Amino acid sequence: PNTDTELSYSELLSEVSKFANILKSKGVEKGDRICIYMQMIPELAIAMLACTRIGAVHSIVFGAFSPDSLRDRINDSSCKVLITQDTGVRGTKQNIPMKSNADKALEKTPSIKYVFVVQRTGEKVAMVDDRDYWWEELMETADDTCPPVEMDAEDPLFILYTSGSTGKPKGILHTT
Repeated sequence: PNTDTELSYSELLSEVSKFANILKSKGVEKGDRICIYMQMIPELAIAMLACTRIGAVHSIVFGAFSPDSLRDRINDSSCKVLITQDTGVRGTKQNIPMKSNADKALEKTPSIKYVFVVQRTGEKVAMVDDRDYWWEELMETADDTCPPVEMDAEDPLFILYTSGSTGKPKGILHTT
């Protein structure tokens, strides 16, 4: 779907704080690793900034990567949470099976405890009880105030993986 979203800085802070509180409610703490497998939608930036707000280390995986590529990156960094979307859109191609791809990857990712799913296209996708949660449902009731966690200059901020063209992808840890 073609959509435009505008957020003021104040609205962005509110959305980031809400999602940060959702992560905290699921036990995410400073230093935990979070994988973000989404396209370039506002929730991607909100998720990334929410991780930063609570000191969680985020790793963004390109939304067109295969389930195997996603699995390898999740396992390499022992991610506790995955954030994804129902399906994706690329040009004229509709319904790229992102949640379905994520589910295939999660068959062999023992560290993942929770999956948060953004309803991007509204396509019906499988949800696993006590693991998968709809982003929008949780955001409706989340508190929009979340003080930032104090961070040291060398605390981890995010992990960026190489493409893996020379073999196994290598994660590069960037600091705050």
